[in-house]
Amino acid sequence: MHRLAFVVSLVLLSAPVTAIAVQPDEVLKDPVLEQRARDLSRELRCMVCQNQSIDDSEAPLARDLRFLVRERLSQGDSDQQVLDFLVSRYGEFVLLKPPLEWRTLLLWGLPPAVLTAGMVSLILMARRRTTAHPEAEVLSQEEERRLSTLVDPATREH
Repeated sequence: MHRLAFVVSLVLLSAPVTAIAVQPDEVLKDPVLEQRARDLSRELRCMVCQNQSIDDSEAPLARDLRFLVRERLSQGDSDQQVLDFLVSRYGEFVLLKPPLEWRTLLLWGLPPAVLTAGMVSLILMARRRTTAHPEAEVLSQEEERRLSTLVDPATREH
């Protein structure tokens, strides 16, 4: 019974949970505009939380950004115009997925490079370990007799 409760608890805790940060007073009356605002909000980084979108963040700055996105959309801006406005104001860091450009190449390339370097070093360490300790050779009867006389002085011949 305890195992079942443990498994159920583990499943419930590991289930993805999304924060409901968007407040009712933020929601636009036009469902099409609201959906566009939600889609854009999922692409924008909360500058306070940094690993959350403004759609998921409850930080006051994220709330202000959500209002700003909805305001710009209500004024007739396209999705790209809203993103361009926010990037000009906050920099490319505001985007959760910055574009692949020469300025962001390190950002995109560093994680795979570190992963590759780690895998190569593990492979090299494993190879060194196997070559550093070759299998021991089997001793001949003469070598075993001689070894036993060195280890146990009582078996020495006089």
